[in-house]
Amino acid sequence: MARPSNLEVRERWRARSPLELRIVIAVVAVGVGWAVLAGFGQFGVAAILVGLVFVFLYVPPWDSLRVGEYRIGRWVRPLGLLALALTYPFYFDRMFEIPIFGAFPDIATGVVMLVFIMMAIGLNIVVGYAGLLDLGYVAFYAMGAYTVAWFASVQFANHDVHFWDVGVGPGVPGFHISIWLLLIAAGVLTAVTGVIIGLPTLRLRGDYLAIVTLGFGEILPQIARNGDNLFGTGFNLTNGPNGITPIDAPGFFGVNFLTGSGTFWTSERLFYWTALILVLLTAFCSWRLRDSRLGRAWIAIREDETAAAAMGVPLMRTKTWAYATGAFFGGVAGAFYASFKSATFPGDFFFNISVFILCMVILGGMGNILGVVVGAAFLAYLDREGLANIGDWINRHFNASIDVPKYEFGIFGIILLVVMLFRPEGLIPSSRRAAEFHEGVSDQPLYDQTHN
Repeated sequence: MARPSNLEVRERWRARSPLELRIVIAVVAVGVGWAVLAGFGQFGVAAILVGLVFVFLYVPPWDSLRVGEYRIGRWVRPLGLLALALTYPFYFDRMFEIPIFGAFPDIATGVVMLVFIMMAIGLNIVVGYAGLLDLGYVAFYAMGAYTVAWFASVQFANHDVHFWDVGVGPGVPGFHISIWLLLIAAGVLTAVTGVIIGLPTLRLRGDYLAIVTLGFGEILPQIARNGDNLFGTGFNLTNGPNGITPIDAPGFFGVNFLTGSGTFWTSERLFYWTALILVLLTAFCSWRLRDSRLGRAWIAIREDETAAAAMGVPLMRTKTWAYATGAFFGGVAGAFYASFKSATFPGDFFFNISVFILCMVILGGMGNILGVVVGAAFLAYLDREGLANIGDWINRHFNASIDVPKYEFGIFGIILLVVMLFRPEGLIPSSRRAAEFHEGVSDQPLYDQTHN
């Protein structure tokens, strides 16, 4: 009996129903995962529950579930993932250790991951939707952080302004304005700055635009580093290399996030849930903008700027909106992160941060919100805990002494190189981007294109 060819095997696989395909994939994925965990001695109740939850969310055809005319099943998977994210602080320390990567990230690491996810979604609007290469995104992150630092600390001690602050004594000097108001103010300030900077620079294209944004990203960190004597005037704007600390924490109904309240409303959980809400709002706004008239104009500019202009798309106004929108979310993320750290320093805003966030967007899949979330979460985890855990595992098992985090950006570069070679559209690309890479004719000779 002849052995079936690879083409026949693929055709048989594609001929199966979607439910059968999901069952096979789930069985293989869960089986392999359990086998790996058992090999590392980590198989237990937590591993079984994770496998069952994955099967429950992935296998059933939830999208076809209807109540009357309403397709409510499409919300099952998103709500399930949201429930897992909301309850993460209650079970993360009961999970198994991931082979090589170590324990699941703690709550503080989760907050940092959510902040970077927010910034990556904001940059995705600029790069993934509008196709504008922005290498200075860290500047908006810095502006948001310093906005909170100026108006929620003792930086300007010659003033005494308190407005809706929580946990700050009435005799503490300086500006102490509610963090919730400052988050909005930081977003608006960075958006306006994005418009001001974008108007003269967004007339450029490609590499020229990237160089200009790179310059902007280098200017603001230098101002932060030398802002204790701003332009030789003696005015202390940023407190220079020493940074601004402490910064007030958010709060509501008299509960200060820095101290928490009781065993349930702990400080880390409050920061985590707030960051999660901000990420959800950012993702929702990005999703709605993508499907709006403005979002379609961004995509048209990304695909072919000349054709978009010929069809009546106002290039400058549309690009400026993309730049301002991305800047808004970058500013909010920076403001919240500064409040979480209770400090901000010039060293937090190196150019490497811009490249780091851009790597998240490229790795996850430009233009796809879910892909950007996955890429940002993975790289942020590696930066915060993952590489240190990997280094510890390597040193313990191979009797070595390698400082893996020291080679962080080299490792990220290798990851990007592998992704570009084997999956250039990203891990979870948008359908449009995937079609561009796999169904286009860019790699075909001109002669073949004209004769197809």
